[in-house]
Amino acid sequence: MVQDIVDNVPRALHAVVLSADGLPRGATDGLSQKDVRTISAAMAGMQSLSRATAHFAGPSQDRHWNQTIIEFSHGWVFLIGAGQGAYLAAAAEPDVDMQQISFRMHRLVARLGNNLTSPPRVSAGDPATAASGAVARGDEAGGTGFVLPELDEVIASVRGARHALLLGAEGLPRGASTGVGRDLADTISAAMTGIHAYSRATAPFAGGLQDDEWRQTVIEFQHGWIFLIAAGDGAFLAAAAEHDCDIEEFTTRLSDVVPKLLARQTSRGGRAGDA
Repeated sequence: MVQDIVDNVPRALHAVVLSADGLPRGATDGLSQKDVRTISAAMAGMQSLSRATAHFAGPSQDRHWNQTIIEFSHGWVFLIGAGQGAYLAAAAEPDVDMQQISFRMHRLVARLGNNLTSPPRVSAGDPATAASGAVARGDEAGGTGFVLPELDEVIASVRGARHALLLGAEGLPRGASTGVGRDLADTISAAMTGIHAYSRATAPFAGGLQDDEWRQTVIEFQHGWIFLIAAGDGAFLAAAAEHDCDIEEFTTRLSDVVPKLLARQTSRGGRAGDA
């Protein structure tokens, strides 16, 4: 059943079904057991951190996570839910038909039904829920913080854009758009640093090498979007938008403002909070 994706979608490479705690449940041909274990562990961490950032995408009663997409120069990785406590990851070449692979992935999930459902293990607490609470508290703290005018200009120019945050190569927040307090910036920075690491770890799954160029990671929720994009010299930008936002325009404008942000950081010695 999992092989259906690779057999029927041109440019699709691999697919893996995994449990929420990172155990592989099934995979397509052509992957070693080590590869399957590695991608399963990375995708389990990715879905947990993805869900933990839901509050950054905006206030809503329905913060349902839909999918996470990772883009490399050499291909794509897609991650969606596959029932309670189960997930489906797929990899494809750069020119794959996005609609076709999405359709096949969701059709596979429907075919799997409850067969691969993995009830969640009892633990001291859900890290996604805990992180969401921290994000909410950070948002309430508010404050002007360390505002970057360039990010404010991007937010104001794109309908539905909400927040943007610059992170340095060490994963610490360097500045943000208005309305992002330091508590929120610290919480989101921690989650995004993990998402960036998990994203890069999936590069071989998409047919490349560990150090091949990562471009962006996109997280879709029922109520909005979160983007993590490369910003040069090891830095990256995290941004949030409402669900009806023109995401192509938003990410393009963010990429265009990166040189100005890097120049600002260089002129001030790259120290967090100096912006």
